[in-house]
Amino acid sequence: MGLILLALLIMISMFAFMLIPLDTFKQWHNPAYWTKYPKSVPPVWVNYFTASKLPEHLTLNKPQITEERFGGIRSVSHSYSVNFQYDGFPNDFMLNFAVRYRGLPPLVEFSVLRPDGDRVTLIRLTLPPKPVGTVFYSYNSTIFSTDRNLKSNVAQYIAKKTGLAVSVGDILAEISVFAERGISMAEAGEAKVLRGIYGFTATFFLFDEEDKVLSSELIIGGRVFGLLGTDEVRRDLSVGVMWGTPVALLIGLSVALLAVFIGVVYGVVSGYHGRRLDEGMMRINDLMYALPALPFLIILTLSLGRSMIFIVLYLVLFGWVGTAKVARSIALQVKTMPYVEAAELLGASRWRVMFKHVMPQIVPFAVASIALAVPGAILTEAGLSFLGLGDPALPTWGQILHDANLYSAAARGMWWWLLPPGVMIAIAGLSFVLIGSALDAVLNPKMRRI
Repeated sequence: MGLILLALLIMISMFAFMLIPLDTFKQWHNPAYWTKYPKSVPPVWVNYFTASKLPEHLTLNKPQITEERFGGIRSVSHSYSVNFQYDGFPNDFMLNFAVRYRGLPPLVEFSVLRPDGDRVTLIRLTLPPKPVGTVFYSYNSTIFSTDRNLKSNVAQYIAKKTGLAVSVGDILAEISVFAERGISMAEAGEAKVLRGIYGFTATFFLFDEEDKVLSSELIIGGRVFGLLGTDEVRRDLSVGVMWGTPVALLIGLSVALLAVFIGVVYGVVSGYHGRRLDEGMMRINDLMYALPALPFLIILTLSLGRSMIFIVLYLVLFGWVGTAKVARSIALQVKTMPYVEAAELLGASRWRVMFKHVMPQIVPFAVASIALAVPGAILTEAGLSFLGLGDPALPTWGQILHDANLYSAAARGMWWWLLPPGVMIAIAGLSFVLIGSALDAVLNPKMRRI
């Protein structure tokens, strides 16, 4: 069972490397990178367990392009067709576009044709003049559904549709555009979705033959997204959870290997030499054992640094102590064996006896100790990250839980932000505990006799 769980973790790590671009991993702490994603929404598969079908997040970047001429003016239209067949309203919508121009700044008109035949002009705007000294100016911008001018145009549409004057502050454009009739914030709870095909059109009026629309992209912010949903910063949680798997395995295995190696060598040297050296080394061991690890780890991370290398070294600093005690007790027994005494009588040096005759007897214990030390390292790193003391450059399970706690995910019922990293920590710990226990039962002579 432990090997099956470990294979699952390795597969997730491989999927992270193959399916998620490295640039996405590096941008985890860059909020601007995630603006195209919905905010704080559950995963897509919740639609299979609910009576109402929540709208999925849509990103459309292949418009139908048409061009017309009016004298010396060209109009380039980018049209998007959205078949909206959901029971809920989108979170928002936005239009990203890029235009290159050299003369008069272009005009942009963004409109939507609703399934009931109503055409709503959402916004008209003039792009800024090109900077002095530039021949061609490439301008990138985003039109948000929360734009005040856009909401003002929607308010005019509602007034024309219903005969009711509505304040701009009471407008939720993402609801008004997709509702059966124009709707204000006060009536949002009673609004019904108008299902059908919506035609969004961005028309660019260009005044120079060299002017060009470089790209456009329509985003309909859904209320469900991806495999694991998103957090308050709009980050795709599947990226953090999947990339957190190889990071956790790397930290756990690195700490376990280094700590067990140091502990075994320290214990063998202490137990084999004995006398004053043994006494002194054991007093150092007792001192390290008595120190409270977590407060010292917090002090070290705050004073020396929080990079992954430093965190591994901090964990190793406190992780070798228990292994050293057990290795010393085994060394004390092994050094009295007849073949060890024979090697000493034949003139073998102490170091040769330790590493050739004593150390091999401790290898089975060391192998089991490595497996059992991994979950402790993973849990400790997760604890540090939960306290905000992890490596700020890496997404880890502990950091995801830290952010969830920071934004009160539990109180807000955002289970998709809490459960996946918690379950992954549990799976990683359980897999190595099972493997370590099985190895101990196989390799420990006392366990075999039982």
